[in-house]
Amino acid sequence: MMAPAIEEPPHAEQRLIGKIPVRNIWLLFLLASDLAKFQGRYDAEAEESPDFPSLIARLLCYAVEKRLRRNLSRGYRQQAAVLNRVRGRIDILRTYANDLPTRAAVACRFEEFTFDTPRNRLVRAALEALTNRLDDALLAHECRRLGGDLGRLGVAGALPTRAELSADRIGRHDAEDLMMVTLARLVFDLVLPTEDAGDHALTRVERDEVLVRKLFEKAIGNFYAAEFKANTGWRVVQGQRLDWPVEDATPGIAAILPGMKTDIILENAPQRRRIVIDTKFAGILTRTAYRESVLKSGYIYQMYAYLRSQEDRDALARNTEGWLLHPASGASIDETVRMQGHDIRFITVDLTLPSHEILERLRGFMAVKV
Repeated sequence: MMAPAIEEPPHAEQRLIGKIPVRNIWLLFLLASDLAKFQGRYDAEAEESPDFPSLIARLLCYAVEKRLRRNLSRGYRQQAAVLNRVRGRIDILRTYANDLPTRAAVACRFEEFTFDTPRNRLVRAALEALTNRLDDALLAHECRRLGGDLGRLGVAGALPTRAELSADRIGRHDAEDLMMVTLARLVFDLVLPTEDAGDHALTRVERDEVLVRKLFEKAIGNFYAAEFKANTGWRVVQGQRLDWPVEDATPGIAAILPGMKTDIILENAPQRRRIVIDTKFAGILTRTAYRESVLKSGYIYQMYAYLRSQEDRDALARNTEGWLLHPASGASIDETVRMQGHDIRFITVDLTLPSHEILERLRGFMAVKV
């Protein structure tokens, strides 16, 4: 189900976020947000962005400007008012409790057609939040201007609640709003992460790395979910919590025992195959005093714990495979080791490659049984 890959510009013209071409950051975002159908539409705007917040701001401005030109979507808002004519439904209790008929008035409840919908409030709040987070003064001004345009249409500046957003569903006729709203959500979910008291302030480079890591994890899961959508034999689960095989415990251990949560699980019951994928946005190799290149032991311990702790879970657990999937720059690793009945595979995908090669490598991992 994957959309066609983005056409790559000449290497010398590519902009980078860290070591990754910005077009591939955009590819990760589209995969992570289930928006692959938009691939290829915003390439020019993406290519101008020097960092992740600028990428989101530039694309959000483009999407909002487009919606304003083609009429911003509106919705209905519940209103209550005392009027001199009937509108909507009469609030009988309020009307007679306040003796309104003697004043030729009536209390009414009605729906009002308005631009002040939860999705539009989210977009305005995102634009205003970005103005103080951008190094580009012109781009910040554009965010401020568009936020003001929404305000003049009656869109309030307060961030809507999650309940309001969940009730404001985007239908198939509102597809044009999908990109705009998804970008606005990303501002608060990724671009403006909270920093707990006492934590050191993140530099722009560090913050970009955090954002791209989150995108990478989600993008890999969504990629395989899309690839296996038509194949009823495979099931893809993201973010599944696993239980420790605890046989006995002291009363206070539950409060301090760390949990286990996998990034992605691929499962095919007819083939009796289950794959636990753990993604890390870090190098797969490190250096020691005795060896130039060695796999990071902590990641191996983690995967080993995932596999061995679940062996009594069901029929597939005894031979579950584990994949440690890392990004790489100019390197390619695909190695496997069997430990006590479990294959543990160490693989990398080079995010500096053209996007179509990235997608083909991800598909290739499933082509042959390890």
